[in-house]
Amino acid sequence: MGRSMTAVVGIRGVPAAALQNMRRELRERGHPIRVATNSSIRHAIENATKRRASLQPLLAQVEDQTAILSAEGNPFALYQELLRTRSPTPARGGEVAPNDIVVPAGTTSFKPGPIVGELQHAGFPAAIEKGKVILKKDTLIVKAGDHISREVAGMLTRLEIFPLEVGLALRAVVDGDTFYAPDVLAIDLDGQRAALARAARAALGLAVEVGYATPQTVPLLVTKAHRRALGLALAAGFATPETIEPLFAKAMREAAAVAKLTGT
Repeated sequence: MGRSMTAVVGIRGVPAAALQNMRRELRERGHPIRVATNSSIRHAIENATKRRASLQPLLAQVEDQTAILSAEGNPFALYQELLRTRSPTPARGGEVAPNDIVVPAGTTSFKPGPIVGELQHAGFPAAIEKGKVILKKDTLIVKAGDHISREVAGMLTRLEIFPLEVGLALRAVVDGDTFYAPDVLAIDLDGQRAALARAARAALGLAVEVGYATPQTVPLLVTKAHRRALGLALAAGFATPETIEPLFAKAMREAAAVAKLTGT
């Protein structure tokens, strides 16, 4: 069993039916999540801090629409698990852009007509080219932190650009006595694995180069030593069962070269 893990989770924008499915899936994985009013959650955390003071920082995370999760496990694995509940969703207008919204250049699926003017009015660089509606260049349509207008939201949806995400958002977690903010838990696992593999290859190469014997390097060191010994024996003309054939081949080549030079 791992240490006790308590997390505050944001549920803003999650449809009720989707939230029920997420709660059921998390419960089946041993991570029951409870939805309650913020005042109830704060009251529960305040009572719990009397026995476990490390929970105190979670109080600052209880805002907007909130749920609380308590289970055994690994906070990094929990972050990835909640991340998988998130999916793109269209903007409706009025939301704050979480990131820069960039509309890429290219051909759209629209037919030429009033849509060109509508796109241009909303700030999209639309034009007609070869009978098709195109966007002439990549365009930053909404900066991160700015509100998405209803007009822009409608055009983004028609372009099938979904700038928002819906799902469970891990705001913070306390594992034992340690507090984790989400940016600490947001690790690129694939990148970390790749970096670890590169480090392992580099370490193995260095160990072989300096002749450091380990269970992993001994086979490579023996192969390297054998290859060098064979090369030295061939260079010195030292006959062994392994070198006799290449030595004869070398002698034949040299004899042929001499014969060609002397014309014999």
